[in-house]
Amino acid sequence: MENAETQLQQQIITWLTQDPMRMDALTLCMRTFAQLGIDDWLIAAGFVRNLVWDKLHGFKAHNLNDIDVIYYCPHDTSVAKDIHIERQLQQQAALPFSVKNQARMHIRNHDAPYHSCLDAMRYWPEKQTAIGVKMMLIAPKQLNLQSAFSLNGLFNYTITPNPLRSQALFDQRISSKGWLERYPKLAIVT
Repeated sequence: MENAETQLQQQIITWLTQDPMRMDALTLCMRTFAQLGIDDWLIAAGFVRNLVWDKLHGFKAHNLNDIDVIYYCPHDTSVAKDIHIERQLQQQAALPFSVKNQARMHIRNHDAPYHSCLDAMRYWPEKQTAIGVKMMLIAPKQLNLQSAFSLNGLFNYTITPNPLRSQALFDQRISSKGWLERYPKLAIVT
């Protein structure tokens, strides 16, 4: 018998595979990062989180302001590399890709160095955002979902602050993102 977390993962993967735009974005990233020789990458944050909240609220999937692509490459942490990858992706599809190397982001966040994309997501301001997905090169169309925290909060209509970040940052994001207005069933859990 599958455990509850595995069932939630499978539900998210099913929803992702039913969304042509998301599958196109995943396919483009899979090809691009394979060409670059980078294995540790994910499309994260609202790409997955908002899809789940849209489905739970019975909404048609909202358009995304951006598609957060994260990767881990300690050998070249330049912003220029991020911009190069972003442009490469945008030349292939008119999608709002935003690319960030997590091997550099610890500096901005005043943390110890991160060791992977999954490790970096452990520091994101709200737990429900710390989720990402990638398409597997060895088995195209097979998706690998990674979450720094349990998926229960995502499916229980909650937004939970990460204790590794300040409450002020969490509050600012709640206000600026408009999640409580957009998704009226959501509640903040402290």
